[in-house]
Order: sequence, then structure tokens, then C-alpha cells
Amino acid sequence: MSESVVIPSDRDVRGSLDSPEGDACVVACPPHPQMGGNRSDPRLQAVSDALDCACLRFDYGAWDEGPGELADTRDAYAWARQRYDSVGLFGYSFGGCLALVAAARESATGTAPFAVAALAPADRITDDIDAVAAIEDIDCPMAVVYGERDTTVDAESVAAAVEKRGGTVDAMSADHHFVGQAAKVGKRVGGFFREVRMA
Repeated sequence: MSESVVIPSDRDVRGSLDSPEGDACVVACPPHPQMGGNRSDPRLQAVSDALDCACLRFDYGAWDEGPGELADTRDAYAWARQRYDSVGLFGYSFGGCLALVAAARESATGTAPFAVAALAPADRITDDIDAVAAIEDIDCPMAVVYGERDTTVDAESVAAAVEKRGGTVDAMSADHHFVGQAAKVGKRVGGFFREVRMA
């Protein structure tokens, strides 16, 4: 079951809330919106399907080269925190960078997610939106899943930083798009969130 939601924001941010019942939710950040990224991305949907809790998949507002999209991510996270006891963050590619940076910023304000996971994350979007730098400030369990043949982003540098902090790193035999492997992606990312919740 999925519900359409409008996220309170200075921008036009809309989402789909999957399996809304329960006490936990994972906020899912889409890939690059100028490359067609949106909340219906099959990798986001696969992760949502594999979770044992609610998932808020959302669309960013108008393109803002990173800062506006980061604000959208934090607005979606704040919306979920008002409704659920535990909220996690997940993102793919561009969204993976945003999820990690948002987790760091929320950690700094004492509102860290229960966990954050990134699939093939971009290492940075701007000088101020830098996933590798953000990892040092994240105060929750972390995971990165990436494709060994990925030539689109530098996910390996993000994975190395996460591994250095004791996070989970999972390399798949795939390129950046994980063609035909959405279910495997969902199983690995969903499994990470389940393990954290059960710990």
C-alpha cells in the first residue's frame, strides 16, 4: 500500500509513503533529477519492497544544483521524524551523496537517523556537499553498496571512508545502473536496515 504525500517545504516536494503502518521509516533519495531520477526509480522501489518498515520515496523540487535537493532531503526526513519513532536514510547515486551528507548534518543537531545506506553514491555534488568528508560526522550505522564496474561515480572513495569508520561495504559485480539486479540491491540494502533494527 502506498500513500501520496506533500512534504512541508519552501519547495515543491512530493512523495510516496509505502507500507505506512509501524514505528519506523526509511527516507529514500532518488538519483540525479536532471538524468531522469525520481521516486519511481526501480532501485528505490526494490529497496522499499525489501524493507520491514515504511519507506518514503520523494521527488526533489526544482533543480538547484545540490543545495535545494539537500534541503528537500532534510525536509522529507523531518516529516518522517514527526510520524515515526525511528527514521533511516537511503539514497542512490546523487541521492546517495545527499543521504550521507544529510545524515552528517542531522547527527550534528542530535537527530541522527537510526542508520544510513548509500547505493553507488557520488563522492560529492558541491564543495559543501561532500559525502567523503561527511562520513566522519555521521553518528549511526552506515552502509555502502557499489558496483565494481562503476565508471559513473567514485563510489569506491566513499566506500573506503565508510569502511574506515567501521561501516558495512558491499561490492557487487555490476556497473552504476545495476541492470537486472534491482532485487539483489533491495535484498542487500533492506537486509542492512533490518539487521540494524534487530540489533
